[in-house]
Amino acid sequence: MTELGVGIVGCGVISTIYMQNLTLFRGVRLVACADLLAECARAQAEKFGIRALTIDESLRDPEVDIVVNLTTPNAHFAVSQAALAAGKHVFSEKPLCVSAEDGLRLVQEADRRGLKLGCAPDTFLGAGGRLARDIVDGGKVGRILAGSCFLMSHGMEHWHPNPEFFFKPGGGPILDIGPYYLGALCNLLGPIESVQARASTGFAERLVTAEGARKGDRITVETPTTVMALLHFVGGADIVLSMSWDVWKHGHPPIELYGTEGSLRVPDPNFFGGTVEITARGEDWQVLDSAERLYGKPNWRSPNWPASAPDRANYRCLGIAELASAVLHGTPHRASGAFAAHVLEAMHAILRAGEHGGTIAVESRMERPAPLSDAEAASYWRAAAS
Repeated sequence: MTELGVGIVGCGVISTIYMQNLTLFRGVRLVACADLLAECARAQAEKFGIRALTIDESLRDPEVDIVVNLTTPNAHFAVSQAALAAGKHVFSEKPLCVSAEDGLRLVQEADRRGLKLGCAPDTFLGAGGRLARDIVDGGKVGRILAGSCFLMSHGMEHWHPNPEFFFKPGGGPILDIGPYYLGALCNLLGPIESVQARASTGFAERLVTAEGARKGDRITVETPTTVMALLHFVGGADIVLSMSWDVWKHGHPPIELYGTEGSLRVPDPNFFGGTVEITARGEDWQVLDSAERLYGKPNWRSPNWPASAPDRANYRCLGIAELASAVLHGTPHRASGAFAAHVLEAMHAILRAGEHGGTIAVESRMERPAPLSDAEAASYWRAAAS
């Protein structure tokens, strides 16, 4: 076998970029899609020339080897568990699931059945993440001592047509956006040992202004929308993390790391490319653009962005291709369930610390993923150029 069939479960907003990108990667072939709303599945199936199935049918379909779980977070566990029980490999959108305990159960179930379990984000495998990893592993900034990490905006209600789940339990900036930032940090620094945090809710209610059926609706906020945390890593680094959907504008870089020999600015981990900046012992910042490396070239823009916003590198499905390669060649994979489960536990520790105070230990450990070489990255890519 040289190719694995992929069935997508969940045909919402995010599914389109997955379906577009999947054809660009080797080792995978999109064969079907499914959704609780049959009309959503039919629309995507017609657009991409695949079969529309029910969820149960997709789990039984012999052509589906990998189930890509793009449902809302509160459905992630049930769908992924059912797919594993059906003998399918699984790649899930982030977070792995809502509960840290359920995340561990999924990892154990996949291991017990000899199946691969993967999870977004896979952005740290992109050109920007690989370049930052090369710098850290090469010792160019020395041993990482500390750092800062910022994600701040004013939420999703102004662009997402159905943003309610972002503001309910299982949502919020930590569980929704946190996987990108914590995933990038864990790829660079290894596992998290403990956390401290403060959490608050800036606005009790959100008004939906995005075009669509929900425009004008008011959403009651039921999860923290501003969280400030201190992360202590097993390797010794301490990182300040601030994530908020209560901020209109700010000027912080996404991630800065401070080492014994210099400092490093890491690109926005929401995307696959971007520029890395490095300074040695206080010298001027040196800007390194990852656009010439595979999975770094800007190729996408959101229809919700202003004209002034630049295109970004969006190579979603890279993690699915990496998982498929691991299945086909019997090798480990990097955007793994175990990696995602550790990040999920750390996020819940942050939320508990924000609610109750004190220092919360992160019990799980994961192996820092092996760096992804340019040669291996290229082996996943079907297209002739990036």
